[in-house]
Amino acid sequence: MAGDSEPESEVFEITDFTTASEWERFISKIEEVLNDWKLIGISSGKPLEKGVFTTGAWEEKLDEISFADFKFSITHHYLVQEPSDKDGKEELVEDALPLPMQDLLCMNNDFPPRAHCLVRWYGLREFVVIAPAANNDAVLSESKCNLLLSSISIALGNTGCQVPLFVQIHHKWRRMYVGECQGPGVRTDFEMVHLRKVPNQYTHLSGLLDIFKSKIGCPLTPLPPVSMAIRLTYVLQDWQQYFWPQQPPDIDALVGGEVGGLEFGKLPFGACEDPISELHLATTWPHLTEGIIVDNDVYSDLDPVQAPQWSVRVRKADNPQCLLGDFLTEFFKLCRRKESTDEILGRSAFEEEGKEVADITHALSKLTEPAPVPIHKLSVTNMVHSAKKKIRKHRGVDESPLNNEVLNTILLFLFPDAADKLADGFESRTSASAGNNPPPENEDYNLFSQFKSAPSDSLTYKLALCLCMINFYHGGVKGVAHLWQEFVLEMRYRWENNYLIPGLANGPPDLRCCLLHQKLQMLNCCIERKKARDEGKKGSVFDRSPGGDTGRGADHSGDNPDKEKEVGKSWESWSDSEEEFFECLSDTEDLKGNGQENGKKGGAKEGNKEPVNIKPEGRLHPHGKLTLLHPGEPLYIPITQEPAPMTEDLLEEQSEVLAKLGTSAEGAHLRARMQSACLLSDMESFKAANPGCCLEDFVRWYSPRDYIEEEVVDEKGNIVIKGELSARMKIPSNMWVEAWETAKPVPARRQKRLFDDTREAEKVLHYLAVQKPADLARHLLPCIIHAAVLKVKEEEAVEDISSVKKIIKQIITHSSKVLRFPNPEDKKLEEIIAQIMSVEAIIARARSLKAKFGVEKCENEDEKEDLQRFVNCLLEQPEVSVLGAGRGPAGSIIHKLFVSAQRLTESSDEVSAAPPLDEELRRSGSSEERRLNAGAVSDFPPPTGREVILRTTVPRPAPYSKPLPQRMYSVLTKEDFRLAGAFSADTTFF
Repeated sequence: MAGDSEPESEVFEITDFTTASEWERFISKIEEVLNDWKLIGISSGKPLEKGVFTTGAWEEKLDEISFADFKFSITHHYLVQEPSDKDGKEELVEDALPLPMQDLLCMNNDFPPRAHCLVRWYGLREFVVIAPAANNDAVLSESKCNLLLSSISIALGNTGCQVPLFVQIHHKWRRMYVGECQGPGVRTDFEMVHLRKVPNQYTHLSGLLDIFKSKIGCPLTPLPPVSMAIRLTYVLQDWQQYFWPQQPPDIDALVGGEVGGLEFGKLPFGACEDPISELHLATTWPHLTEGIIVDNDVYSDLDPVQAPQWSVRVRKADNPQCLLGDFLTEFFKLCRRKESTDEILGRSAFEEEGKEVADITHALSKLTEPAPVPIHKLSVTNMVHSAKKKIRKHRGVDESPLNNEVLNTILLFLFPDAADKLADGFESRTSASAGNNPPPENEDYNLFSQFKSAPSDSLTYKLALCLCMINFYHGGVKGVAHLWQEFVLEMRYRWENNYLIPGLANGPPDLRCCLLHQKLQMLNCCIERKKARDEGKKGSVFDRSPGGDTGRGADHSGDNPDKEKEVGKSWESWSDSEEEFFECLSDTEDLKGNGQENGKKGGAKEGNKEPVNIKPEGRLHPHGKLTLLHPGEPLYIPITQEPAPMTEDLLEEQSEVLAKLGTSAEGAHLRARMQSACLLSDMESFKAANPGCCLEDFVRWYSPRDYIEEEVVDEKGNIVIKGELSARMKIPSNMWVEAWETAKPVPARRQKRLFDDTREAEKVLHYLAVQKPADLARHLLPCIIHAAVLKVKEEEAVEDISSVKKIIKQIITHSSKVLRFPNPEDKKLEEIIAQIMSVEAIIARARSLKAKFGVEKCENEDEKEDLQRFVNCLLEQPEVSVLGAGRGPAGSIIHKLFVSAQRLTESSDEVSAAPPLDEELRRSGSSEERRLNAGAVSDFPPPTGREVILRTTVPRPAPYSKPLPQRMYSVLTKEDFRLAGAFSADTTFF
């Protein structure tokens, strides 16, 4: 075996000289990609329609190939078109030119406003580009360039591909391409010249014609006529004659505190600088024949006013400074701050050594002193005087982030009920501002539920706007911290003095709103309960809430010793404490209940002598015609306690506690007991209101579905209705039966309170006090985004821009997805703010263009509509044709803009001597007169860009060759000159 294997190993050592070289492998890879993309064979398609390069969809395919270890990217760019009929394809096969060669002569899509550079230069609908894969790689040497050209030539020949193939050479910024296109018996070479400095002979049309003809080298005489398309572009940069309409806010007035309250409720809007930096006017002569026009180094017929086609594009300022965007961005930056309010304002800002002891004593004295007399005057200065004194002690008055005027203005805006008014008038205003009016049912108002912010007429929303303005104009984060400190003090002041918070809807916290809004609503609920208890409204309906009284109101029932024994605490001692620090039986409810019973039934006062009541207590009203099953007396609906209102964080906390109890029987039982506190309270109230009742009676009122009635025939043959509890109520030891057995007949007024308003209020006030400015900004950012969207909608309604309407809808959809969840990602919030800023910039551009084109000043309605349409198109399209060119309404305005800019470039003496603008325009009628008038300045500056396309069809290289398309594109700017030529030759008859 060893002997056999030796000759085999010698065979493997033979060098195979037929192995493909790197160059051949490279060509093979190109062919492979062309095959994969199905670019082999005859290309066919319909003639290009006008404007299709701009309106049509362009797509590209990308692949990677390598020459040895040098990587190239190969990209197929093509215009998406409907496939053509096969019959037509068969007819074209025999004699037709390849489609790219036909496209060279097509004049429908010259100078497309937005397209790949090769599309603009050669008018191609499809091509393939091979370029170095890395951005810093470049093909610089001539030999490498020729090697690549040879490669694509061989690949095209081998595959029969008729799509042009280009190779990018030199550095990428130069956009230099060479390429080739092959067809049956024909070939087109794509060549390019790119120079920084323009030779003088090529700055005009006659010089370009000379180079084009010499390059063609046509042997025929006379030479077939050359068709030309010319475009001159003029740039208007000087807008001085049109002041930018957006006036920035008067910052001095804002800082001085002269801003009215309404100003604090609005976000600013608009650009501080002109968002339109330049206007580009392109004047085009689309179809000219050689000899019709003269354009050389001494004279030119190319007068822009006489051009048959005008088109305009505007250059937008990069990231124009916009007020709303700045407000949002600055407020969002607060979210990233780490400092607490104390650290920002100074840790000792609200502390005083001597005063602190006095404050504690005063706090403790509340246990023994009678309730304070209500303060009849409530003013902004009273609200915050103590805080001010503390600030002044540790810092000079001037050092306060917010001066008094600004602070008082803001507080009056937030709390309009805080002006110097009598306390009795205060109540009616509070109830009106607390949300009794039905909210407007429209889409904009209900945005808060999508954004999880707050209603646009709420205190939370106003607070967000004020903090946003203070952050921008009045001391940044220090001003925010200062206002928040004052706001928290105001909340405590209102809690201690029973003043409802304005601008909040009645009822429990609205879980559709942000957490801060819910907390304020919770505090309002606490104030409402405390106020009702302290005022002791005897005749009012119980309102399913544990009412009460403090102070003098207790005297009316304080003489009932039996009741005191029952609860184990005197009326006076309870009311004096104001229930500030206790969780106890809410005895004052007895007072309220007694007041009601006195109004309804005599003798209810004595009804409490026994622990188990014989006489009914706490009745609200009879329940229709229902009667108790056993005594047969009417069934009364009891006065019950209102379930405790809860914010979303408390609900979450509660659900976590319940979840931690686990799934064991004991855990489930404990969970059920925790959840049945309200049920037990209602059962006790029901027993008190309906002596002698049973569980079935309670179920008939509380859960009618759990009491099943059916008709049965009794012993005497009469049909009677018999009822029984549902199956779930009959389960042994179920929660309802257990609760019913443990429930005592205690009316709601003597039960333990389900909702301890004092404890909850203190929790809310503590929560507010520990919020850092960053936390506050996070809470209120949805409100600011909500306000910004409403502002943008309001501004867009004035301008009526369809594209902006679509973007606003997208912003609302996006925002509602992001803001619905707690703690959204910063990146997503930044995206929303960027979208709002882009809309603001678009509206600012629309206003800028309206001002420049005098849309509002136009008296002719038809012209006004045309101008409005023209302005809207400028915003949405890359380039807009001017109807009537220089003679249409828009054209004449553009002409005046250029003339005005030209006149501004003259010296002041010349300007003073010049005739009025309109007169000059009328006087200089024809181009000849304008040109010959030596004293007048030209209406237009020298063109910024000159583009020329020359085309012809000639036999090449010999007189008997097939006539083939030849094309040369030239572009000349201040620092750039480019010639892009496509020259075809007959490869059969040469």
